[in-house]
Amino acid sequence: MRHKSSLLRGAALGALIALGIGAGAQAKTYSTAEAARIQALEAQVQALTDRLDAQANAALEAQTAARQAQEAAQQTKAAADAQIKTIPAQVQTAVAALPKPKPGWEASTSVSGRMYYNISNINMKSNGVKPTGSPNGTNFDLKRFYIGVDHKFNDTFSGNVTADVTYDSGPVANTQFFVKKAYLQAKFSDAAVLRLGSADLPWVPFAEDMYGYRYIENTIADRTKFATSADWGVHFGGKLPAGMATINYQFAVLNGAGYKKPGIGTGNRSKGVDFEGRVSANVSDFVVGVGGYTGKLGKDVQGVTTYNTAQRFNVLAAYKGKRATLGGEYFYASNWNDVTNAGAANSSEGYSVFGSYKFADKFSVFGRYDWVKPKRDTASTLEDNYFNVGISYSPAKIVDFALVYKRDKVDHGTLSTSNGTIGGSIDGTYDEIGLWSQFRW
Repeated sequence: MRHKSSLLRGAALGALIALGIGAGAQAKTYSTAEAARIQALEAQVQALTDRLDAQANAALEAQTAARQAQEAAQQTKAAADAQIKTIPAQVQTAVAALPKPKPGWEASTSVSGRMYYNISNINMKSNGVKPTGSPNGTNFDLKRFYIGVDHKFNDTFSGNVTADVTYDSGPVANTQFFVKKAYLQAKFSDAAVLRLGSADLPWVPFAEDMYGYRYIENTIADRTKFATSADWGVHFGGKLPAGMATINYQFAVLNGAGYKKPGIGTGNRSKGVDFEGRVSANVSDFVVGVGGYTGKLGKDVQGVTTYNTAQRFNVLAAYKGKRATLGGEYFYASNWNDVTNAGAANSSEGYSVFGSYKFADKFSVFGRYDWVKPKRDTASTLEDNYFNVGISYSPAKIVDFALVYKRDKVDHGTLSTSNGTIGGSIDGTYDEIGLWSQFRW
């Protein structure tokens, strides 16, 4: 605007000068009328210039005010944004200052579960004939269903209750419910863990971990009823580093009758206690363990005479790598089924060889062979030969499926196993094929 007024002023002055020059060509003095006309023109130019200057100044002031208003708005927004950013910290501080509610029991409690089941066909014979009442045929079987509840009281004390649901193939022939584990634990350190109640025994759960296919079959001593997995008593165990190895140990003072027969009232109350223990060593992927048992198996009750003490010795060695597992287990027992037998007692022995190989991400092949001499002294020809082979698929970490074939043959007598009583005066066979599975959480 200032530029335009200067141009107008210049134009007006130019016109005046032109008039002056033109006039000067004729005369060097102006007439009174001409002088008046020139003054009037100068006044008009000055008025126009003043008006244009005023308009330019007003526009400049408006632009300055708008710029100042914009800057002020930006400063206000920046201050507001900075204040908004402090709100989360203020809220956190305010929430932290509020009184915190005490956590409920559920915050320190967890629930776990595991189910073993299968769909299979069984062909069982005694002396070449299918016996009446045998489990022949095809069926869906529930082998085991566990529900466990763990609760942590503090960093030292915790508790566990695990229910065991299974089908009893004995005279009752019903689905049975047992309390398999129920104990209070005090963990003073990794080297000293004390449990009071019914808990895992030292040997069978250890052997099951090495075998890896418990959902398909019990390990050898458990399968042939020369051991059980849990019992009521006082349990102590732990682990210690020893150079490149880790030493694990567990010892238990027990009722002896197993977890299905706790001492209640006047029933199942033995006059003494049994002992079981194990010591094992882990070196990289190799494991070696030895264990033993001695006692009356809960049969030393009032009014019953016991003539012998049951004893058992176990040893296991295994390699358990990322893809391959190979191991073997041996047991020797004396008087195991003769605690109340006044006549000749027996010794028993058996061994198991097992292995598996993971040939793909979710697929493995596996196999196992058991040999057992149940009565070496009174029935030396009685012999059990068992094997299973299969392929397993694990679609998820907590789910397993396996196509399996099992065969058990007992010669010259009968043997009570986890698959029922097998055998005959000459021999007996048990063949089973089907799909086995487990899921757990």
